[in-house]
Amino acid sequence: MEPTETPNEYDYDKETENDTICDYPMRTVSRPLISVLLMLIFILSLFGNSVVISTVWRVQRKQRAALLYIGNLALADLALTVSLPLWVLYTAMDNHWPFGVALCKIISYMDHLSMYASVFLLTCMSFDRYLAIVHSLSLLCTGSHNHASIAAVWMLSGLLSTPALVFRTTLDDPSSNRTFCMLDFSFVTTSEHQASLLYAGLSLSLSTLGFLLPLLAMVVCYGLIGSTVIRHFNTCRKGDQRKWQLLKVVTTVVVVFAVCWIPHHVVRTVGALSDLNLFPVTCDFWSSLKLAYPYTACLAYINSCLNPFLYAFLDLRFRSRCLHLLQLKKYCQKPTRV
Repeated sequence: MEPTETPNEYDYDKETENDTICDYPMRTVSRPLISVLLMLIFILSLFGNSVVISTVWRVQRKQRAALLYIGNLALADLALTVSLPLWVLYTAMDNHWPFGVALCKIISYMDHLSMYASVFLLTCMSFDRYLAIVHSLSLLCTGSHNHASIAAVWMLSGLLSTPALVFRTTLDDPSSNRTFCMLDFSFVTTSEHQASLLYAGLSLSLSTLGFLLPLLAMVVCYGLIGSTVIRHFNTCRKGDQRKWQLLKVVTTVVVVFAVCWIPHHVVRTVGALSDLNLFPVTCDFWSSLKLAYPYTACLAYINSCLNPFLYAFLDLRFRSRCLHLLQLKKYCQKPTRV
């Protein structure tokens, strides 16, 4: 997922079939604003997720199992944002990619890998809470089970991200004297219609496998958890407070993830379908779609820097560990009376 528009993903400058029949006014996308937003996201995500990873690594081994998902989610968020400086330069240079084919493929692959890993880890966390609360299957929540689930998540994410390595490349545009980092299906087909079908297929599969189906699984898990909580609300023991606290953290993280990513996947899906001419598209609609893409992409990136602050805000124990790591705990404690 690229924060700026690439030619197969609603580029403002390279003509598409819809562009040739539309007379667009001057675009109003603020490239400086997008660049500033992306750099702020990069700084906050780099700091916050690094603290989370260090905190999870430093806790005792017996306690680390419960935080493995959080640590790996922070790793995925961190990997998603390390490419932001390159995309900022790409935006500042008016969508010119001077970094070569290898970086074009690697950065695009890392973006997709991180996106898949994030949503799959959140799904695993939701299912883990479902087992722990609805079925009280504590034996399934051991460190070995967590390690196996996390390994499967990263392998599946890597496999689903391979189209970025295969089809992403750099193409020169002599008319504008620029180089684009974009999807290219020319070595598979020379038909524009078939290329549109391939692009639509990849885009729809990404939104389906990388967002819609995992989100539905999370909704089912939390629906079952909610019904269990309602039935047994009066029998909650004090010893379960940590379980409910972790449930609140995971639920909030999932809700924030959905809010941040839904607009981007909606725009991506509608754009892919409109490329196939499945429904009539007006020039105003197409222009609005292209205009919305970079902003929805920025909103999706914002999610990667919010999670560490959600952990600190909702989980007092995790906040205490982070402050201890940063050597700030003594400054945040209330002074004792003499």
